[in-house]
Amino acid sequence: MGKKGSGSASTSTSSHRGGKRGRGGGHRGAARGGGHRGRGREYGGRGGEIDGRPESAVDAVDNDGDGSEESTAPVTIDVPVAMWDFDHCDPKRCSGKKLSRQGLIKELKVGSRFKGIVVSPKGKMPISPADREIILNSGLAVVECSWARLDDVPFNKIASPHERLLPYLTATNPVNYGKPWRLNCVEALAAAFYICGFDSYAERLLSVFGWGGSFWDVNKGYIERYRTCKSSEEVVQMQEKIIRELEESYEESRREKDSRRNDGDEDFLVANPNHRRLDEESDEDGPPASDSESESETQ
Repeated sequence: MGKKGSGSASTSTSSHRGGKRGRGGGHRGAARGGGHRGRGREYGGRGGEIDGRPESAVDAVDNDGDGSEESTAPVTIDVPVAMWDFDHCDPKRCSGKKLSRQGLIKELKVGSRFKGIVVSPKGKMPISPADREIILNSGLAVVECSWARLDDVPFNKIASPHERLLPYLTATNPVNYGKPWRLNCVEALAAAFYICGFDSYAERLLSVFGWGGSFWDVNKGYIERYRTCKSSEEVVQMQEKIIRELEESYEESRREKDSRRNDGDEDFLVANPNHRRLDEESDEDGPPASDSESESETQ
């Protein structure tokens, strides 16, 4: 979860408008956010036409002709990954609990201190590539709670010297697909790992979910742009630029649509000539005669 201004990024600036200006980062899942409190339309689609893919993506390797395939061992995440779970969501749909069952995340008790980066709606600045060393040395954690129950979370008992928000990104989980800011627990962790250059760790977490691969596909343009930043301040500036581009793209598409409507290109009251021709051909041919009709004509 998080505040507005954090969030999550992707391929083309074309998208849809949803109008939610919510807090950044995740649905009833993990805490995440961003440093921007202003605009927050829902622009689905993909962020920024940026080619590329995670460094850890592996091409198919040709075998030596023996017909056997080598199985690739799962990536081992060599930094601590943790969460504070407040049991706000359905255990069957909770991405954090699924990661816990897979042994990929450690559950922390309320009041425990975590020395690494904590993605939280109470953060004051967005995560940036400058946080890479902190994650490398002390790990990454997230607050797993419901957006609707943020007031019930005792954030004063979640201790970390490095609380961070997430910049603008788009959720791809089944509950909030296409909604900016509404990332769940695993998406928040993956976003932080991607932005800080731990691509293989992000992929390992997302691989547990059938829809996980779409997070990179949808947000890679935004993530690649955030990775060019050197500080949280630069991430905030990049986020504002991305949101501004999305708003301009939306306004332009709306103007084009209004222009087509004014020119009569979208007159839905005019009958489709193709449909009319099909009806005429149907009337000419008539329905096929039944067996009883054929017999009566013969008699």
